Amino acid sequence: MAYNEQLANTVREKLTHLPEVQEKNMFQGLTFMINEKMCIGVREEEIMFRVDPNLFEELVERRECRPMIHGKRTIKGYFFVTEDGYRNKENFEFWIKLALDYNPRAKASKNKR
Repeated sequence: MAYNEQLANTVREKLTHLPEVQEKNMFQGLTFMINEKMCIGVREEEIMFRVDPNLFEELVERRECRPMIHGKRTIKGYFFVTEDGYRNKENFEFWIKLALDYNPRAKASKNKR
């Protein structure tokens, strides 16, 4: 799995106050599951945030991020944020807050058995 361990530690530190955080290796990186729902991920030198899909049009205009694309389909509730977006503490806090605010309303994935 290719992800920046220092970056993962930075995210981990921001989530220490939450009781239901699990870490899973997935999507070629490390994913932080909160309340059994994908919330934040670290992949290479980027952080993936799961946010309210209704904010897509507003957020896609920001220079420090790009939407997740699966095949040819844009996944509106997921953004990858580059170092330009997380090295600034205010920007980092902005994205963390968006992800944590959306998590209670996010749907959990279906268990595959």
